[in-house]
Amino acid sequence: MTYLMTLDLPMIWAGLIAVAVLAYVALDGFDLGVGILFAVERDDTDRDVMVNTVAPVWDGNETWLILGGGGLFAVFPLAYATIMPALYPTMIGMLLALVFRGVAFEFRFRAQTRPGRRLWDIAFLAGSAFAAFCQGLTLGGLLQGIKVENRAYAGGWLDWLTGFSILCGIALVVGYALLGATWLVWRTDGELQRRARRHARALGAATLGLIVVVSLWSPMLNPVFAQRWFAWPGILLTSPVPVLMLLLAWSFWRGLSRGSDVQPFLSALGWFVLCFAGLGISIWPMMVPPSVTIWDAAAPPESQAFLLVGALVLVPLVLAYTGYAYWIFRGKVRPGAHYH
Repeated sequence: MTYLMTLDLPMIWAGLIAVAVLAYVALDGFDLGVGILFAVERDDTDRDVMVNTVAPVWDGNETWLILGGGGLFAVFPLAYATIMPALYPTMIGMLLALVFRGVAFEFRFRAQTRPGRRLWDIAFLAGSAFAAFCQGLTLGGLLQGIKVENRAYAGGWLDWLTGFSILCGIALVVGYALLGATWLVWRTDGELQRRARRHARALGAATLGLIVVVSLWSPMLNPVFAQRWFAWPGILLTSPVPVLMLLLAWSFWRGLSRGSDVQPFLSALGWFVLCFAGLGISIWPMMVPPSVTIWDAAAPPESQAFLLVGALVLVPLVLAYTGYAYWIFRGKVRPGAHYH
């Protein structure tokens, strides 16, 4: 414990929370995307296969959301107390949508009639899409800045609702749908896989277009963002991000055209990782843009050190459990498979 007290604990915890949020986006993103794709996949058998590809892992994926939110509450209480009042509507909307989606996930298999199954399918689609949209609204609301005075939120109830936040919401829905389509390319075969490839091509183009628009809009929100991305010599550090994005775009379409199962999914995940890295470049070292840094928002060092001991035990266990679950349920999912 004494050794931990000598470390830059806010930096360590900021890294842990960032990894947890990225893990949630990457892992829960594709299963939310599978739900969003219910909008274009209407066959009951195909929908069952789609759900069964994520059935063994979907609830475990949300563990990372709990870790990220819990870590923010415990380690950066000022940030939590500022962000939550600013983004209550989007956060509550996301949580209710995830609950609604989880109920629909379980009950759609127990529906005794065709209309009942359709109702729960619609609920699964709506919960998935609305949760993704609310996450995008939250991201946009945070990135555009939160008004803070005297260490408290000083804005209004709807400050988060802007054209930029709505664009981020749409972008995340489309991006998650892309992850869902590429996941189905990997985990299914036959006609469902071929349709997933077609969906992935269209969604890939739409996602890249939205990434470009959001990336060009973001620097206009704050002069600091613009300076980091476009001013010399900072551009030397930021230029690898768009270059890597182009390389991953080439890898994505090459994988689709060559019939690869896993390459499009990994490439699409790479887009999300790079977007997350770009977000970090823009706001660092702010925990609550534009004025609250990670050191301003941090809890006392003793609390951080105590919680870090628990994290060092629990995070490897979560990683081991997640890896084991994905390994056990690897391979293609075909009609007639039952994980529920």
